[in-house]
Amino acid sequence: MKIAVPADSEQGEMRVALVPETVGRLARAGLTVIVQPDAGKNAGFPDDAYLEAGADMAETVDGMLHDADIVVKVNQPNLHEIDLMKPGAVVIGLLRARTSPDMLNRLASSGATAFAMELIPRIARAQRMDVLSSQSSLAGYKAVLMAANSIGKFFPLMMTAAGTIPPATVLVLGAGVAGLQAIATARRLGARVEAFDVRPVVKEQVESLGATFVEIPPPERDSDTEDLENPSGYAGTQSEEAQRLQRETLAVHVAKADVVITTALIPGRPAPVLITEEMAEAMQPGSVIVDLAAEAGGNCEFTVPGRDVERAGVTILGPLNIPSMMPGEASVLYSRNVAGLLDLLISGEGNLVTDFEDEVIAGAGVTHGGKVVGIGSEIVGLDTGGSE
Repeated sequence: MKIAVPADSEQGEMRVALVPETVGRLARAGLTVIVQPDAGKNAGFPDDAYLEAGADMAETVDGMLHDADIVVKVNQPNLHEIDLMKPGAVVIGLLRARTSPDMLNRLASSGATAFAMELIPRIARAQRMDVLSSQSSLAGYKAVLMAANSIGKFFPLMMTAAGTIPPATVLVLGAGVAGLQAIATARRLGARVEAFDVRPVVKEQVESLGATFVEIPPPERDSDTEDLENPSGYAGTQSEEAQRLQRETLAVHVAKADVVITTALIPGRPAPVLITEEMAEAMQPGSVIVDLAAEAGGNCEFTVPGRDVERAGVTILGPLNIPSMMPGEASVLYSRNVAGLLDLLISGEGNLVTDFEDEVIAGAGVTHGGKVVGIGSEIVGLDTGGSE
């Protein structure tokens, strides 16, 4: 069984799909891991580390992809890479399957069986494969550091001979994995932290980290239009009245905050607007907004994906691919997530097993047997789509 680890070609990507730690475990299990030279260089993993772990270095990338039984990437393969793969190869990566019909078509027509890591079901037995959680945790941590670096004041309470300086107020919108990590990090830096989420069930988690949960006055519940949490654990839809009350309440807290970190992002959908232009302009000059949903358009109306902008004295950061800013740790976590999936796909005898009766395999699978399957066929609606 040959596993190929090509370097990711997407601009700005610094991570690598498998690190030497994981490669060593796979090699000891009798698998052959072939790594493209310098694939891990940007993440701090030199070729020598891979060789010591038992990997082989590819002589040519084309040959490596052509011979591989499994191709593991951080992001989706480009069309040229897909054309080089042999029929029946397995492809694993963050494929952005919900929004990439051309890639899914090409993977299906090539005969590849593809697994989108972002579609791993969020169930207990798949926690070690949950790449969204592992990478979001890094993003929440880094977002606070970016905010601290951009704002012109201390995060903690400072008592000096010249007087006392109050702590910065940080407001975190969204208490998922990224939001909770942002709360914990801001608290460690000494800030006063508030947090909001449409799901009241997370209040206890927020308060356990030392933050204050922002309460929204309850509207009359409309069971036909309101679903505060969907089966995947993400925030669901809200009634118009609930949204109005939310905007009014958040406007007060946003105006008082020195830093706002927004984390409301549902894969495959445009990011919901949480901070309107009026709300941002009401903040004090020098305040900072870090929008972790920039890749999907942003939670702030002023956000420009990939850029830092200033409006009315407020700095709005729209960073993209934050985990890649911490490539070493991000690669280690991603590699462990992939290893969890490989444990399901490779038998103890070293044979490939794609059991689509398994909930995890069926949930992450997007192409198989020449067809687009699972969530891929539902979203893209291709003639080649189907389910197995």
